[in-house]
Amino acid sequence: MGIDDKINNASEDAAGKLKEGAGRATDNEQLEAEGRNDQAGAKLKQAGEKIKDAFKS
Repeated sequence: MGIDDKINNASEDAAGKLKEGAGRATDNEQLEAEGRNDQAGAKLKQAGEKIKDAFKS
């Protein structure tokens, strides 16, 4: 996994957490759900990168 990919995935995960927290604070269910989806997408990308790295070794 390249360092750029790690940084991008971590920032996407952090943005999702912020969005989810903002949705919770403002009682905005749609924003909260978008935040959870962003986090799930980032975690899925991280898992894909780990699998690619395993096959490179």
